[in-house]
Amino acid sequence: MDSCRGGVSIGRLRLLCCLLLLAAVARTCRAREAPLPLPVAQVPPAAAAAGAAAVGGRRAPVRHELSLDFYSKTCPGVDQIVGNVTAPRFRDDPAAGPAVLRLFYHDCFVEGCDASILIAPTTGGDAAARPRVERDVEDNRNLPQEAFDTVDMAKAAVEKACPGVVTCADVLALAARDFVHLAGGPYYAVKKGRKDSKVSLAGKVRGSLPRANSTVDELLRVFASKGLGAGDLVALSGAHTVGFAHCAHFVGRLYDFGGTRQADPVMDARLVKALRMSCPSTGGSARVVVPFDVSTPFQFDHAYYGNLQARLGLLASDQALFLDARTRPLVQELAADKNRFFQAFAASMDRMGSVRVKKGRKGEVRRVCSQHLS
Repeated sequence: MDSCRGGVSIGRLRLLCCLLLLAAVARTCRAREAPLPLPVAQVPPAAAAAGAAAVGGRRAPVRHELSLDFYSKTCPGVDQIVGNVTAPRFRDDPAAGPAVLRLFYHDCFVEGCDASILIAPTTGGDAAARPRVERDVEDNRNLPQEAFDTVDMAKAAVEKACPGVVTCADVLALAARDFVHLAGGPYYAVKKGRKDSKVSLAGKVRGSLPRANSTVDELLRVFASKGLGAGDLVALSGAHTVGFAHCAHFVGRLYDFGGTRQADPVMDARLVKALRMSCPSTGGSARVVVPFDVSTPFQFDHAYYGNLQARLGLLASDQALFLDARTRPLVQELAADKNRFFQAFAASMDRMGSVRVKKGRKGEVRRVCSQHLS
């Protein structure tokens, strides 16, 4: 029987999507308020103060200058070379798209966009004595292998044309952009010039990544520690318009929300019923996944925000964006205008992609993304 990633059959996934779509019929109308200004990377004072405290009082990360023409002389066709890999990859394995996008997020939010997430764990010898890398941490253990495979394929193609020139960090940024566009999202120019990190440390992951049950306060603190604001939080969360989540990330909302032994009252009751069919309270498969976006799960669009307004958010951290008065207006704005979402998303991806990048001798150019040069 044919199957999709995550161990759920195509037939079962289609049934689930149909059930979820029935719940989506109850979606509330789009907000009809006058359009608000486009989200910008301004951090609210309270969030900025909290973010500073979260990183030990340090200032926001320093941004290095990247450029669109960084490889204009050394590898002028790098965008096309990567595109020649991502296009057929998306056609043959659409799950690779959201997987690579998630990989890019997990890379940038831990010590900046430096391909440190790509370093593979070491094998052999005493397991207890081996250095632990970012991929060893629980938050990263379920990153889809097809994401790493896709980046390796793109890097190999670039190495063949321009050996030792383009970094894995830049290849990952380009691949993420390609998959956004291939799924129907915006095509935006990617600045380049990042170096690959010389280290990958498991200890740097804790507290750096948003979690499935994060509150808006926690989300704002994490984003503020990267020099990003509420507008970036809401725009970048829109990546959940595609992709899938494992049951473990939201099963508490279905059976025992806040220790009540009841479903989360905020979640649409029909959505709860549909999700329980695939995610039992105990004994379910850890490999089962369901779509983030119940209405257009394979299309990069702005339906994610409409879902939040209709109480159809899958993760608690997603639904919280509409429940909180600080972020609700931004959700309403992006729900009402797909073009505005695309503009906001592209701008926020550019800002996130330039956080704490490595330059000069602080980094390296790996030939194989899973291995350091030394």
